[in-house]
Amino acid sequence: MKTRYVIITPVRDEEQYVESTIASVAAQNVLPAEWVIVDDGSSDRTAEIVERHAQQNSWIRLLRRENRGFRKSGAGVVEAFYDGYDALECKDWNFLVKLDADLKFPPDYFANLLDRFQTQSTLGIAGGDLFHHVDGGLQLEKCPRFHVRGATKFYRRECWEAIGGLVTQPGWDIVDETKANMLGWKTESFPDLRVIHHRFTGTAESKWKDQVKNGRAYYVAGYHPLFMAAKCVLRLVRRPYLTGALGMAYGFVSNYLKHAPQVGDRALIQYVRRQQLRRLWGAETIWK
Repeated sequence: MKTRYVIITPVRDEEQYVESTIASVAAQNVLPAEWVIVDDGSSDRTAEIVERHAQQNSWIRLLRRENRGFRKSGAGVVEAFYDGYDALECKDWNFLVKLDADLKFPPDYFANLLDRFQTQSTLGIAGGDLFHHVDGGLQLEKCPRFHVRGATKFYRRECWEAIGGLVTQPGWDIVDETKANMLGWKTESFPDLRVIHHRFTGTAESKWKDQVKNGRAYYVAGYHPLFMAAKCVLRLVRRPYLTGALGMAYGFVSNYLKHAPQVGDRALIQYVRRQQLRRLWGAETIWK
């Protein structure tokens, strides 16, 4: 059976970068069977640009959502993603891609990812590392090796079905891969597969709001309080030094104190916390 992958891209006010992403996908050695770009209420020329390319490429489709009047962090992108997922016409896909609209990557990017999946039968979720143009060079956006950035997630269908898809909450891109690991799948970002990210993760909002959102996401995903404390201390040495750590702590602690809903999987929370404690004690763990 022919390997087929489909792409879903939630997009909102990305007229500056969406054409670059479309050009990157259109230049791929292995094209997707279908690409649904979900315009999540853009007020700029994003939909117009996508529509023009959709008329030129039958495998690109534009889906419009009503403008809610504000950017809904975390859950909003998953809601838009699922609108695109439900609209897929290709049903016999082998791989599903969640792709942001502010990226640039080489023509062999998806072909290389498909090769990794072919040679690693337990690889469930994968992607390339994100890089940013900084001072004339490329700067890596660091993350644990098991973490695949939400901007470029490539899911094997069997893994996607095993984890039950995405949670419609902040932290969805932590829950998916930690659950995959718990179920025996491997998740990995490959450093040799470089993706240029035109903006730093989380810069769609203020630094404070972004860190509060991150703290809430870590709470939803079930992070251990000791691990969070260590994470906040380490955050003090990165800019913005104090507000970054305080925002993340506030997002986590405020949700902890009001007993906000977490991911509804107690076994997963216990797994996440065991892995994080192993990281603190220097033992073998996915958090490295």
